[in-house]
Amino acid sequence: MKTLKRYRVAYAYIAPFYILFSIFGLFPMVAGFILSFFRWDGLGAMHFLGLNNYINLFKDALFWKALYNTLFIGIIAHIPILLGGLVLAYILNSKLVKGENIFKTIYFMPMVTSSVAISIIFMNLFGFNYGTINYILGFFGVEPVNWLGGDGSLIRIAVIVMFAWKWIGWNMVIYLAGMQGISNDIYEAARIDGATHARMVFSILIPLLKPIILFTLIQSSIGMFNLFTEPFILTGSNWNGGPNNGALTLMTYLLGKAPQGGNAYGYASAIAYVITFMIVIISAVLNKVTADKDDRR
Repeated sequence: MKTLKRYRVAYAYIAPFYILFSIFGLFPMVAGFILSFFRWDGLGAMHFLGLNNYINLFKDALFWKALYNTLFIGIIAHIPILLGGLVLAYILNSKLVKGENIFKTIYFMPMVTSSVAISIIFMNLFGFNYGTINYILGFFGVEPVNWLGGDGSLIRIAVIVMFAWKWIGWNMVIYLAGMQGISNDIYEAARIDGATHARMVFSILIPLLKPIILFTLIQSSIGMFNLFTEPFILTGSNWNGGPNNGALTLMTYLLGKAPQGGNAYGYASAIAYVITFMIVIISAVLNKVTADKDDRR
């Protein structure tokens, strides 16, 4: 109490954050976790189900389909997102091109552009009858490809291309900031010791960027599980992910249960906490792997 009285002014300044966080952050998280053990339609009485929501979730074939699509799109898309962002950042940092700020703006532009607007553009690019890509393929004698229809197997390709195009600039900016924070004295010392260009990249640049790379990996994992707007718009606002659930992601599956596509709030809460658990596991594994490498060094 003496400490509280002594620092009452400081506590008064930070109190609004904790009050708002408790109301809009902590309370929804706790309430959602409790709700995952109930059946509730949003209006009527709540019925306790225990672990049935989680059991039914793991028995649902659509959940596994959504998980497969999410991991497939996320893993494939993040290869160009992470590696492409690293390469672009390296090129800009090495002063190989002029007008660095112009290129940074161009690469980052997709990030600040509306996802809905981007999705509509990509719908026209991947359109069957009048799509730009099919129009170009026609010059080479290739028959039009039904990217967004058919058996649904090609929808994921369109989502991967759009997802990677949008986020590569974000990682590029983060990597570039990290590269610019590395002292040139380190590179000069390596050159004096006779280190090759490739040696400096793999022995100096990437190890020093490891905390930033870990951050982007964790952030990308969270973004992967939150993937919704791109596949939803490309499939014509279809809650089932288009033909054969080809673009059904975990977030689309969740919102299709509640509140957009249905009113199974308890089931949707269970989905949300399964997604949260997977994100925590992936983050912990990434941290553990990098920590073990540091210990071995």
